Amino acid sequence: MFFQLPTGKTIYLSIDEYLALTDSDIQYLIATNSGDSIINPFAGSAVNKNATEKYKKEKEEYDYSDEDITIDPFMINIDDFDPDDFPSYEGDNEI
Repeated sequence: MFFQLPTGKTIYLSIDEYLALTDSDIQYLIATNSGDSIINPFAGSAVNKNATEKYKKEKEEYDYSDEDITIDPFMINIDDFDPDDFPSYEGDNEI
C-alpha cells in the first residue's frame, strides 16, 4: 500500500511494515528524503480500471425479445384490493 509521509512524498509499504512503523522510522524516512512525489494520486487504484465497459457489453448482448417474458397468472395487483376487504384486528394490544 502507498503511505504518504508528512513531507508529501509517498513510499510503498506492505501491511506488516505499516503496522510495525514507529515514529522514529517516519522521522528517519523524512530525514533521508525517502519516497517519490506522485503526480497522479489515483495511480494503481480501481479508479483507473473501467469495469463498466464489461457490464455494458454484457447488457448489450442480452436479447430482450417478447418471447422471454412470461406472465405469472398468480400475480396480483395491489390496486385491485379495497382496504375494507380485509378483516380488522380488534385486540387488547394497541400498536
